[in-house]
Amino acid sequence: MKSETNFDRNLLRGTLLFLAVLIGLTMAGTAYGQRAILSTSDKDAEFGPVMRAYLGYLRNEQEVVDDRVSRREITVTYYRRNSNRIRALRQMATRLVRSSGNDYVPELEAVATDELRTLFENPPTTASFRPNEVLNSKFRFLGIVHVNEPFYVFARLDPYEQAELMQQEQGNPVRPSAAESPNGAIPTGQPVGQTTARPKRTIPH
Repeated sequence: MKSETNFDRNLLRGTLLFLAVLIGLTMAGTAYGQRAILSTSDKDAEFGPVMRAYLGYLRNEQEVVDDRVSRREITVTYYRRNSNRIRALRQMATRLVRSSGNDYVPELEAVATDELRTLFENPPTTASFRPNEVLNSKFRFLGIVHVNEPFYVFARLDPYEQAELMQQEQGNPVRPSAAESPNGAIPTGQPVGQTTARPKRTIPH
């Protein structure tokens, strides 16, 4: 009888110890997650709402890729390529916003060498790319970002920019109307802190 009582006490003590450890680990994990969120928020604090929204979009894309690889829905090669692409987009967006001082992110496309056909029917040679060069009146080449492999990053021109280029090629430059630019200046993006814009999907699937 006494041995059974001791056994019950030891079992209860072991159960309580296990629960205490489990609760401690859960609290530690929650605290770490909160610190990670705060750390990310601190890093993004230097940017305006548009850039913060874009960075948040990229984080969501990474979470989707992480989830898909954990479920074995994609290959490790696909996972690695798209994770690198997300990093390349983040680096280029950060570079653009810091250099311009504007809270503006164009629609970005980052492709590896073997993915150029997703943007161009007849891909030009990569050696011919020049910074700020416009290709096919649709894409502006921004540069190369090396993230384990080189990614060629382009900004997709908006319809107004495409129309202006087409007019220039025909020798009839487009001048912005008063409605499009009340001060007579061509829009160059939003100054830091102004209204946000919806980030656009940039990762091919």
